[in-house]
Amino acid sequence: MTSRQAGDTAWVLEPILQVPHVVAAVLLTRDGLVTGYTDALSRASAERVAAITSTVQGAARTAAAAFADRDSAEVRQVVIETDHGYVLIVPTAHGTCVAAYGSGEVRLDLLAHRVHSQVARVGEKAMGAAPRSADGGAST
Repeated sequence: MTSRQAGDTAWVLEPILQVPHVVAAVLLTRDGLVTGYTDALSRASAERVAAITSTVQGAARTAAAAFADRDSAEVRQVVIETDHGYVLIVPTAHGTCVAAYGSGEVRLDLLAHRVHSQVARVGEKAMGAAPRSADGGAST
């Protein structure tokens, strides 16, 4: 199984697919635009997953803030358990998100570990992409 991407995103999704029983994964922007997806999904399905994932994240943030009686809350992960398997959604600190689906046989702890590891790598790559000036600010 390989990934299809709008840019160079295979390095994010391929390691997630190595977890046994993972079926598909999508890399998306926080507002629901697909930046990469795995072969198990068609482009239309990946776009639908991205739109729904964006909505779920927004609802989770709103629900968490309401329960905490706060104005806002940041979500670290969303897990959806179904009769078919698990959906794991993990946002990055840089406006993107990884969503992965594993069948009912997937070990959720392994899936979560791998997705969080890849999200950390996205952050490292994003931090490394912006050169810094000597005073610590971004160079222009």
